[in-house]
Amino acid sequence: MSFVVAQSHFIFGVRTGVRNNLCFFDEQTVVFPSGNSCVCFNTVQRWQRFISGSERSQGMRAMTISSNRRYLAVSDYGERATVTVFDLQHEQGRKRKVLSAGDMSVQEFICIAFSPDSKYLIGLTGSPEWMLILWLWEKHKLLATLKTTNTNNPVTQVSFNPYSNTQLCVSGTGVFKLFRYSEGALKPSSVAKVESINFLCHTWVSEHRVIAGTDTGRLLVFESGDLRREISMTCVQGQPARQVEVKKIKDANVNEGPSVPSITAILSYSKGFACSRGPGTVFLFEQTDENGYRKTREIKIPLDAYCSGVTLAEYQQIDTICISPAEETLAISTNRGQLYSVCLSSVDMNKEDKLHFEFLSQSFHSSSITGLSICIRKPLVATCSLDRSVRIWNYETKVLELCKEFQEEAYSVALHPTGLFILVGFSDRLRLMNLLIDDIRTFKEFTVRSCRECAFSNGGHMFAAVNGNIIQIYSVTSFDNILNLKGHNGKVCRIEWSLDDSRVVSCGVDGAVYEWNTQSGKRESESVLKSCSYTGVAFSSDCKTILAVGTDLTLKEIQDCQVLREVPADETAHTALAVSHSGRVVFTGTSSGTVRAIKYPLPIQKEWMTYQAHSGPVTKMVITYDDQFLLTVSEDGCLLIWKIIDKEGRGLKSNKHIVHTEEILITKSDLEEKTQHMLEMKMRLEELQMENEYQLRLKDMNYNEKLRELSDNFVQQIESLKTSQQTEMEKQECENQQNSAELIMKHSKELKDLELSYSQKLIVEHEKYQDLQQKHQRMQEDYEKQLKSAEDRKIQAVEELTKMYEAKLQEKAELLAQCQEDTEQKISVFKAIIKQAEEDEERKILEIQTNYEKKMKTEKQTNTNLKGKNSIMAQKFISLQKQIDDRSADINKLKQERQRLLGLIRSLESDIEDLKRQISGHEKTSQDKDHIISCLKRKNQELEKLKFVLEFQLNELKQKTEPLQHDINVKKERISQLEEELIQTDKSNAQLKLTVSELKLKLKTRDKEMCKESQKVKDLETHLQRLKSDLHNCVGFIQEPKTLKDNIQMIYARYVQQTERVERTNADDTVQKALRHQCDRQERTVNGLKMRLVKSAEEHEKVYTKIMKENMTLIAEINELRKELHLARTQAKDVRAQLALLKKPKKSQPILEEAAYQEPKQLGVS
Repeated sequence: MSFVVAQSHFIFGVRTGVRNNLCFFDEQTVVFPSGNSCVCFNTVQRWQRFISGSERSQGMRAMTISSNRRYLAVSDYGERATVTVFDLQHEQGRKRKVLSAGDMSVQEFICIAFSPDSKYLIGLTGSPEWMLILWLWEKHKLLATLKTTNTNNPVTQVSFNPYSNTQLCVSGTGVFKLFRYSEGALKPSSVAKVESINFLCHTWVSEHRVIAGTDTGRLLVFESGDLRREISMTCVQGQPARQVEVKKIKDANVNEGPSVPSITAILSYSKGFACSRGPGTVFLFEQTDENGYRKTREIKIPLDAYCSGVTLAEYQQIDTICISPAEETLAISTNRGQLYSVCLSSVDMNKEDKLHFEFLSQSFHSSSITGLSICIRKPLVATCSLDRSVRIWNYETKVLELCKEFQEEAYSVALHPTGLFILVGFSDRLRLMNLLIDDIRTFKEFTVRSCRECAFSNGGHMFAAVNGNIIQIYSVTSFDNILNLKGHNGKVCRIEWSLDDSRVVSCGVDGAVYEWNTQSGKRESESVLKSCSYTGVAFSSDCKTILAVGTDLTLKEIQDCQVLREVPADETAHTALAVSHSGRVVFTGTSSGTVRAIKYPLPIQKEWMTYQAHSGPVTKMVITYDDQFLLTVSEDGCLLIWKIIDKEGRGLKSNKHIVHTEEILITKSDLEEKTQHMLEMKMRLEELQMENEYQLRLKDMNYNEKLRELSDNFVQQIESLKTSQQTEMEKQECENQQNSAELIMKHSKELKDLELSYSQKLIVEHEKYQDLQQKHQRMQEDYEKQLKSAEDRKIQAVEELTKMYEAKLQEKAELLAQCQEDTEQKISVFKAIIKQAEEDEERKILEIQTNYEKKMKTEKQTNTNLKGKNSIMAQKFISLQKQIDDRSADINKLKQERQRLLGLIRSLESDIEDLKRQISGHEKTSQDKDHIISCLKRKNQELEKLKFVLEFQLNELKQKTEPLQHDINVKKERISQLEEELIQTDKSNAQLKLTVSELKLKLKTRDKEMCKESQKVKDLETHLQRLKSDLHNCVGFIQEPKTLKDNIQMIYARYVQQTERVERTNADDTVQKALRHQCDRQERTVNGLKMRLVKSAEEHEKVYTKIMKENMTLIAEINELRKELHLARTQAKDVRAQLALLKKPKKSQPILEEAAYQEPKQLGVS
């Protein structure tokens, strides 16, 4: 058999006295301490995750969450205080590090804080040292310590600068200091002289600015550690734009009156900061400029809806303020263990001055819980507390079902097995109350004072109540005191019924455990141990043995006046006891707040499992009848629900099949009030439906007319814009074509002129070159002749002359080379000039084209912007028209209500006058009565005439309805014809739009083709011109065949391959053009078909909605006509009934008088 395990499931309650005991993990999850654990609570899905505290801890003192919302630090006090860091992203809140003060003896850390990058952790110790301890917590390294102040000036808060990891702020009584961590030590950077100011809290709003709150309700602003100004609390939104008062503060006049509320919590956010001022009030401040703040909202804790008398809910002191990561929700915790929240987006939308918080989950007990009870037929648990409240919880849905506060403290509570009644023991009386749908009402009181224990029998027909040392048993049906069980010498602490209600077991402070027979009132067994004061007792699952716990720190099993087994003692005492119905496990609660699970049958040695549960002694505990949940309560004011499972994670199997019912009690008066209210609401709903239908018809008519007008205007505007755009486009195209033609002509002329001028220059240079060559040849011939003639005469002179002339020949050759180089340079220069001219012209053409395209794009963008603005204006117009219609409808409703009230007043006045006349008529003589009888006969004749007239009017109404029906049918046919015509016109418009779009696309493609063809022509012309110039250059090399051949090969290689490439590219371009053209056509057809489909669907929907609206209007008109017919028939019936009454013989004189005074009223109504 596997061992049974208890798992924390849900807890109701908050632990007070912990610094920063509320923070957001994400937008939907909050973290707060409860019992001896930290709880992660999802406010939307309503689940909880528990982070258990340390076993040796004597209690929590402070809590903080890192800026990245991943790590949670909790400080515990004891002989050696510790700070534990948990990883919230881990499912079970894995413990990362446990930090201590090293060799120093520190008992508590009253405040802790993470650095902005979550690497450092600062701790502030308590009195008398008031030390700052800085850790590099991930490496478990203590970096620095520093004493902040003396023993007379206590410190309350320490915080990191959110913009710096090394700067700290410390505040307290007469203390406001800034510290900086540098060179391995904490050093004071600035100390403000504020000896007489008691700072309770502070917050950083910027890198150099801190705002601090005092016990006298003042907000002081510090800049770089120096006191600069005070923020006034009187500037409220809606008043004139008076900025926050700035005051020069002196220490001499710091103290204001003691009646001023204190600022206990403050928090900064992106728009400004929030602070508490006095009990139950939070102010929101927004930053107006660099130095100014303005109070914009005041949020208060609402009155307690569950309290009938004086309440302390609105006088709670706010301990902690926190805000969600997206700044959507503001949450607070109070000194009475309550959690509240408010949505900041609703605060911004709601323009009212006074706003109220709402419970974050539900209200909790704020003091020690003294009573706990469950029932069989419903998943309910009842608790009572010293905070004077009784609460009914649902442990399956985890919701507070009912709550009520009383004038006296409640000591004990017991739920009836049906879950419809509750027994509560107060200081003055024991009260039996009904659990109604929304209230707990007393219907019987018993004279039992300070009843500390009470319990219903399992059958629900009896209950037992403790009156001092006497146990009194009452009947639930007759409320008689059946038995008084006397035998205890001291106060009775606990009683429990057996399964068959034949026995009751009790224990007391006198050390006695008694088993009583409920039929005879006699003791069946007893066990007395005077050295032990018993605190809990229970039957075993088979009711054969008794289990008891007490101050002797042991768990005993008693049978037949003897102790069978005894679980050995431990350091902590057992305070409560619960036995599972399956008989597998016994749960006990201890004085330290832990819960123990012990196997049954009981072990001889110390074998149990201990769970961290509460922060105070467990007062009561109970197991549900299906063995699924264990419920425990404690002096810390928390109700903890445990899930009972085995070690494999499965729930316990119960032999009993329990069916929960859903019936509730309600008084007859409440039911009648609710039914009456429902009828009134139904009538009101019908009236509103009729009014709404009429208003909708009027709105539809107005909107249809306005839509027609707007559509006509828009169509006209679109057509005018189209025509204007087309004309502008045509003008711009013509101008561009003219400009391009002029530029082409100019370019061609300039090119021709340049070619002619450069060709003439080249011819002149060539002629000069030929002349020089001829002169050179002549000179050579002359010198050869002279040499031949002078050979014989002077050989030496010939040699000298040859040398001379060879030198001259070299000089001439150099001159020729220089001339050739000059000519080549000039030719290259001319070519470069030609290329530059061509490139400049091409750039100009491209610039003109790009400018034209940019203008086209801007025109298109302006067109689309105008369309968008047009649609926006139409939407604005529609929204404004809706607002106007809504306001007019409200005005009409108010006018109708005013007229209805005036009519009621008039009718009441007429009734008063008629009553006065009746009173005067009763005092008249019998002669007046005879006169009345004659008047009645006349009126009878008048009524017969009225009957004839009404019948005639009925016939006329029937005749009128027939032509109206005929007109309705005719109008329906006309509407259908108009709708068909509209559909045809829409179709024709869509076809025209498609044709226009296709024509535009064709024009665009033609323009692109023309541009490409013109570009090709230009390219060919440039190629030809370059070829001509190259051929002309080759002409100069006619007498030099090698150079001429090389130049011709270069020309061939340069131009012949390019032409082939051009032809190939042209062929490829034609194929690609054909493919693109086909693809574009297919895409156009597909888009056109899609547009037609969409338009047809929209038209079908429009027609359907129109038909539905017309059907609604016709049905409403038919209903109105039916109502008119019904009214006419009822009037006719009334007239007939009156005639029948008048025809009857008169029975007595008073009846005639009443009829005489009632007839004018009925005539007025008809």
